[in-house]
Amino acid sequence: MKKKIAYVAALALTVQLLGSCKNELDVNPQERVTLDNYYKTQADAFAALVSVYDRFGFQAGGLYDKIAIMDAACDDHLAGGGGPSDINDLQVMSTYTLNSNVGPESYLWSKGYSGIYRANVLLSKIDAIPMDAAIKSRYIAETKTLRAIFYFDLVRFFKNIPLITGTIDPSQMFDVVQAPPADVYTLIIKDLTDAIPVLPATVPAATEGGRITKGAAQALLGKVYLQQQKWPEAAAQFAIVNGTTPGQANSTYGYKLLPKYADLWNPLNKFNSESILEIVHSANSQGGWGDAGASEGNLLDIITGPRGYSQLNSTAPDYYSGYSFLVFTPEFASFIHNDPRNFPTVANLDSLQNIAKSAKYTPGYNNTGFFLNKFIAHVANKTSVGTNYDLNFPQDNYEIRLADTYLLEAEALMKAGQSGVGSRAYQLFNAVRARVGLNPVELNMDNLMKERRLELAGEGQRWLDLVRWGIAGQVLQKRGFITGRNEIFPIPQSELNNTKLQQNKEWGGTL
Repeated sequence: MKKKIAYVAALALTVQLLGSCKNELDVNPQERVTLDNYYKTQADAFAALVSVYDRFGFQAGGLYDKIAIMDAACDDHLAGGGGPSDINDLQVMSTYTLNSNVGPESYLWSKGYSGIYRANVLLSKIDAIPMDAAIKSRYIAETKTLRAIFYFDLVRFFKNIPLITGTIDPSQMFDVVQAPPADVYTLIIKDLTDAIPVLPATVPAATEGGRITKGAAQALLGKVYLQQQKWPEAAAQFAIVNGTTPGQANSTYGYKLLPKYADLWNPLNKFNSESILEIVHSANSQGGWGDAGASEGNLLDIITGPRGYSQLNSTAPDYYSGYSFLVFTPEFASFIHNDPRNFPTVANLDSLQNIAKSAKYTPGYNNTGFFLNKFIAHVANKTSVGTNYDLNFPQDNYEIRLADTYLLEAEALMKAGQSGVGSRAYQLFNAVRARVGLNPVELNMDNLMKERRLELAGEGQRWLDLVRWGIAGQVLQKRGFITGRNEIFPIPQSELNNTKLQQNKEWGGTL
């Protein structure tokens, strides 16, 4: 049997495992690192683990990520940009004109399965590596949690997907078939329940910030149970993460809502007390335009900035001129206008230009004047390393944060019939409001949906919420969303060609 070849390449602070046919042709055989002779030391195992994390934070070469896709798809944003085909994957997502050949589904599929492949290889090799037993157990737990993250996204986005738990010989790769979604969820839950007892409760931010902790895996398990409408199970996991007293610090994990909402969006405020799991970015990777997606900088920071921006006086924000994507709709700007989270969330460029006269900008496509302030890059955070400033901003993205899990536990408890005044659900819900100075209100589904929309605006959660609540068709119909189809993505045609995979029936297939 031919040896399976993997190439190990260092890129800035991450290590990527590459395996394309082109690389096999281009690389000198004497320089190849085979799977059989690579996984020999603890350092090898750590490099492989980092490569799995690399896919967790992977951004498309087309300058977008999962958050950008989810934002473009929801009712609060328009794609924006420089024209109707600028970052076309976001444009077709925003207008629901995607199909199996055109759209962001190839990025989502590739990100998930390349991550799963790397995880499976490491899990298949690590038992034979001589290393500290406790460290080995932790690496396995982190890898299983990451595999669960990849599968959770894939099953939500595509429904009927292949379930691969080991390595596949190249001769068999075209014979893979899809598994029932229930089987995928069974593996996700098993991976997480295996990992949770082993993972550390906390990690030192200075040296291990961004690595998966026990609380991150429990929060993810809560989300998985919620997706399956297992309300008591979801609430139980979120309760461990959220702590005994809503609004007070979790005595085990240290999680606590930040006193100031705006501080969540300070690019230097990484791994803060509200962060449960975040995607780490760096200003030091020197990522370039030859492969923008390989940059370790946050691409959201540049694509969301206003085009042609300049300060006219020092009272204006020091925004770094960007590409004007993911602008807020006027309807959302009106919805959040009187909420304390308005300014940290929405940048009103028309007000700066026409009323305050402190700045100017160039309107882009779909311009509304309302920009995603949470992610707009600032000149003060421009990297001092290299020259590709656009691609190397350091702000991290939250995959899960505490306000999210507060509201999700409140939702699970409410669905289980526990939402009255003074209940834990009521306290969790109103702790999120109290953080921004809002008075308590009744916990009901309508108020919960409003609160999640306000609290998590622009963070990639809205579309997933709408689909999970079963109201996406109602809310997004005017955007072209078709109920019974657009709740999932089409499986990319490139994955269907010459394989046994079948397209979902929602997209004209038979599965």
